[in-house]
Amino acid sequence: MIRLFDLSLKLNGFPIKKAKVELDKIVHFSEEEYSLFLENKKKEIVDFHLKNNLFYSELAGNATAENWENLPILTKQNLQKPLEERLSKDYSKKNIYLNKTSGSSGTPFVFAKDKYAHALTWSSIIMRFGWFRIDFNHSFQARFYGIPLDFIGYQKERFKDFLTRRFRFPVFDLSDEILDKFLQKFKTKKFDYINGYTSSIVLFAKYLENNNIILNKVCPTLKACFVTSEMLFESDKKLLEKQFGIPIIREYGASELDLIAFENPDGEWQINSETLFVEILDENNNLVPHGTEGKIVITSLFNKAHPFIRYEIGDIGILDEKSTPKKPILKKLIGRTNDVAILPSGKKSPGLTFYYVTKSIIEDDGNVKEFIIKQTKIDAFEIEYVADAALVSEQIQKIKGAIDLYLEPNLNFTFTRKSVLERSNRGKLKQFQSNL
Repeated sequence: MIRLFDLSLKLNGFPIKKAKVELDKIVHFSEEEYSLFLENKKKEIVDFHLKNNLFYSELAGNATAENWENLPILTKQNLQKPLEERLSKDYSKKNIYLNKTSGSSGTPFVFAKDKYAHALTWSSIIMRFGWFRIDFNHSFQARFYGIPLDFIGYQKERFKDFLTRRFRFPVFDLSDEILDKFLQKFKTKKFDYINGYTSSIVLFAKYLENNNIILNKVCPTLKACFVTSEMLFESDKKLLEKQFGIPIIREYGASELDLIAFENPDGEWQINSETLFVEILDENNNLVPHGTEGKIVITSLFNKAHPFIRYEIGDIGILDEKSTPKKPILKKLIGRTNDVAILPSGKKSPGLTFYYVTKSIIEDDGNVKEFIIKQTKIDAFEIEYVADAALVSEQIQKIKGAIDLYLEPNLNFTFTRKSVLERSNRGKLKQFQSNL
């Protein structure tokens, strides 16, 4: 069978073969060799950006890689300026991988990776899924995700799904009728694994529970289920294991970085130490001992197109006491939970649906700094946002159009521009909250 997945990466200019070789080398380092590799990579990436990236060298001032603790903590606010001002020398929109963050932390921005760094991201994903006998070139994925609803965006995603052997279950409407249709697909298709947003997959499991159905009895080819983008609570994990009859694997990542942590076959949440360096810091940006909670700060060791050095991702976590530099274990992730919106028609939509809606607000000019959406009544929502300039009626119409399309018509939205948004006691901005 043609290795379509690898081929599609190669055709898009991502040197996947070279990346797989390098990743394999890093994985087989001893602890000692790894520590040496890590120190060299940290120094190399900082020196590169100090020399070739004006945005980073201005931010860092006189700090150097030798005094790691003095390097600035990069925040999402720092990144809210046009991408051109943040790219390294010799990188432009022509020779990078370009994308937007989901804004699930409420602070959206456009980012870049160089092609080799992105190939390494894919190599790392391929390796980790391989722990569970999943091969992207041959395994068939049941994908619980959103999809752009405009014609071109929709066709593009569907074509990507074809190339990467995925069947997509759009998660904008998760009413029982739709979930029943999902179930029928599992009866007729030979899926190898499930991948997608936690809350949507949990809703599907609850539907199966109500109907006394065990999924791998209906679809015996299923090997594993990978949940991502939202918290998986212990009670939900037990429900998934019971209703699906397969291992449930937690994934924690960020589009601008990489897979950050991935549950290994021993049930440990293993941090990706091959392409990232993860630190847990206190309020004053000092390292905390393993076993203590703090903010997660991450350095991308290979991305030369755009600096992500000591980047504060907006999550709180705890490293396990038994972590080593080569094999750090995430003991607990605190943060990133999403509600489900219940609409007048009875339709249920995960809070992440709003990511597809708010994407229409997010322009590269960085005007909208942050936003949150609150459901105040069954048909009423408030969007609070922080921006340099107020949204104009044309933008509001565009958002309302997107809401009609993705959710349903006749919902009432009010837009309030604020100078600051309220945060949780952990400093986390919850992008969607339901007050119902």
